[in-house]
Amino acid sequence: LPSPIPCSLTQPVTPDLLVSPSSQDGDLGSECPEDRGNWTGRLDFLLSCIGYCVGLGNVWRFPYRAYTNGGGAFLVPYFIMLAICGIPIFFMELSLGQFSSLGPLAVWKISPLFKGVGMGTILIVSLVAIYYNMIIAYVLFYLFASLTSDLPWQHCGNWWNTDLCLDHHVIKAGNTTFPINTTNTVSPSEEYWSRYVLHIQGSSGIGDPGRIRWNLCLCLLLSWTIVYLCILKGVKSSGKVVYFTATFPYLILVMLLIRGVTLEGAWKGIRFYLTPQFDHLLSSKVWIEAALQIFYSLGVGFGGLLTFASYNTFHQNIYRDTFIVTLGNAITSILAGFAIFSVLGYMSQELGVPVNQVAKAGPGLAFVVYPQAMTMLPLSPFWSFLFFFMLLTLGLDSQFAFMETIVTAVTDEFPYYLRPKKASFSAVICIALFLMGLILTTEGGMYWLVLLDDYSAGFGLMVVVITTCLVVTRVYGIKRFCRDIHMMLGFRPGPYFRACWMVLSPVTMMALLVYNIVKYQPSEYGSYRFPTWAEVLGILMGVLSCLMIPLGMVVAVLREEGTLWERVQQASRPTMDWGPSLEENRTGMYVASLAGSQSPKPLMVHMRKYGGITSYENTAIEVDREMEEEDEEESMM
Repeated sequence: LPSPIPCSLTQPVTPDLLVSPSSQDGDLGSECPEDRGNWTGRLDFLLSCIGYCVGLGNVWRFPYRAYTNGGGAFLVPYFIMLAICGIPIFFMELSLGQFSSLGPLAVWKISPLFKGVGMGTILIVSLVAIYYNMIIAYVLFYLFASLTSDLPWQHCGNWWNTDLCLDHHVIKAGNTTFPINTTNTVSPSEEYWSRYVLHIQGSSGIGDPGRIRWNLCLCLLLSWTIVYLCILKGVKSSGKVVYFTATFPYLILVMLLIRGVTLEGAWKGIRFYLTPQFDHLLSSKVWIEAALQIFYSLGVGFGGLLTFASYNTFHQNIYRDTFIVTLGNAITSILAGFAIFSVLGYMSQELGVPVNQVAKAGPGLAFVVYPQAMTMLPLSPFWSFLFFFMLLTLGLDSQFAFMETIVTAVTDEFPYYLRPKKASFSAVICIALFLMGLILTTEGGMYWLVLLDDYSAGFGLMVVVITTCLVVTRVYGIKRFCRDIHMMLGFRPGPYFRACWMVLSPVTMMALLVYNIVKYQPSEYGSYRFPTWAEVLGILMGVLSCLMIPLGMVVAVLREEGTLWERVQQASRPTMDWGPSLEENRTGMYVASLAGSQSPKPLMVHMRKYGGITSYENTAIEVDREMEEEDEEESMM
């Protein structure tokens, strides 16, 4: 990919020594980075990050993972893994984005040899965006279906129901006459999901998708339309939408929680969810599950955090924001567990079965179990509408982040062609991903969705995050990275962050990767086993994102000159224009690389031009002094 033309080449360059103090603000208004846009409100960035991290997984994956891995005892490995893997990698991504003001592709000016990591990230995010929006389409379908006086999955007797259908009213009535064998029966909500919404009986498997379900297709079109309208003006529009989509789910969650804990039998479910089983902590599986939950819940490696941070001002306090978002995300997951399991406890009491027979994870919880529980409540359409509206708002802001990542990454590569046409380019991306997602709206679409979910962001994502961590700490250098953060935030990361970046985080993620490969299990959906060709296709999806890394290396090496080793060394160094994007932020070691700077003491000219020494420029002087001292020590050795 051709590198973007530096801003200085598009306009006449005035050497810094010739700029008078009176004209110090004259050319700031026409700087290119301003075209990129920034967050317009103080809370835009923070709420966007919260909305991105707090998604569907907090509601349908965490509670189930907690109860299957030791209940309350699961919180021990969960918070340890948050400290080792979650917080440090989260802070690293935010720091890279904010320091460079670049998207996930252009940020690899830090080491062009590894630009393939960025390409791998974009491939993963594109695949995830395709199926994630299909889940939002299912939510919209159920949302519209809740706008009735009687929920359609409440009773048997509809055209889609079979003879196996048995609703809970019959079970309760059956207690007075004769015991009913419920082992071979199916709930109305399960048949509504599989036989009406998915119409999965029309497909024999993944190789036979069947016909398009037009009602699902229209819901998918609507979800892509909503996403496009919200990202139409980039972070200026999505930054405002998240004020609603990031906060409203909490209001609904609290309402569902209060309703849940006041139900009869609720404590039975909560006790089941939280009773600690400390013997589970001796199992490696529990620790791996905790790390996986942190990894996917915070959304590290998808480029969304880096993209959002790239629209920050240079001195935004991302250190504070890191702790607010990561701890807020963890607390939300735990709260969601109470809301879900209180209702499941009530449901188990109503049905007269143990909680573990009604508890499920993933789409099974959102589209089968919870809707069935809703039918047992008074005002069931109201509670059903609230639940699916919460899922809609949870899913949308995560989808905004995926789309913003793709659009930002490509427009940062071709800023002069695409930035003026960002709205049109966003429309092209949305239409392309919608068309690719049409197979998910067929009768066998759920098989394709499971395949994408299992493989698109599996080991490929882990390879991307491990490589990023190693490149920043080993190739770019941990000292230099810490200096950059010092220059940006005014303080240096402590030993905790350095230890995690250097050793703990990469080692933990490598253990995750090895575990995933060793414990590999073929995909399945219910009793359906995927054919070999589908497994191979899934594995190729994961491998393709990894192959982008060596492919990017080959391209970077071919662009350099000299012997092979010299080319590798040159390609692994940061480019000349790497650093803060705005001229006033390029202090210390970065000021010498400013286009047009002809001063023997560029920092002094910089200070004269931008009005004296600020606290951050003071930091830059300190950083320069430390670098000189280190260079002297190395030369003496």
